[in-house]
Amino acid sequence: MAENQNQNLNPAVPAADTPQPATKLTPEAIVEQLRAMRSQVDDVTPLDKAQRQQLKQRTRRQPAPVVEASISVISSSGTVAQAVGQPAEDVLQLQSDVARWALVAAELHSFFQGIEGANLVRRERLAFIASQAYSFGSQLVRNPENAKLLPQVEEIQRRKIAARRKKAQANPQSPSPSPVPAPPPAHNTPTTTQA
Repeated sequence: MAENQNQNLNPAVPAADTPQPATKLTPEAIVEQLRAMRSQVDDVTPLDKAQRQQLKQRTRRQPAPVVEASISVISSSGTVAQAVGQPAEDVLQLQSDVARWALVAAELHSFFQGIEGANLVRRERLAFIASQAYSFGSQLVRNPENAKLLPQVEEIQRRKIAARRKKAQANPQSPSPSPVPAPPPAHNTPTTTQA
């Protein structure tokens, strides 16, 4: 009874069964946890784009139903298992691992898309705020009382011009293909035959 009175007298102390809000992680904490998780996973194999495409092409040649049927052949025949050099148990474990890690990959992909999307929203918001700051600053420097803003506004202008030049150099206009000259018109000149 005394404990119940304490809870009523001190409402700031949460009850033990009251769910507490989850602590939000900082970007640095997430990076640290991801690196720790990566160090605890055996098979992390970074592939370049060409390797990834090559492996995807190979797996497309053997659709999942064909792979499953082939696994049943290994399970049914010790001779086939010996021929492929893989015991049926190992193959079934590999099949299970593929399915389980596919779930991990899907979850990570969804997490990545959420993080990337949120950061794009942040970048757009930051760019909008920066655009407003430049616009207001450009207006304010017209008044001599705000001359202290002039160096920053000029620096922004300089950087904008440099960024445009860099972008133009990175994306040069490809010359339009020259038209293929038309073949000369055929002249129908009568041939003279000598007798």
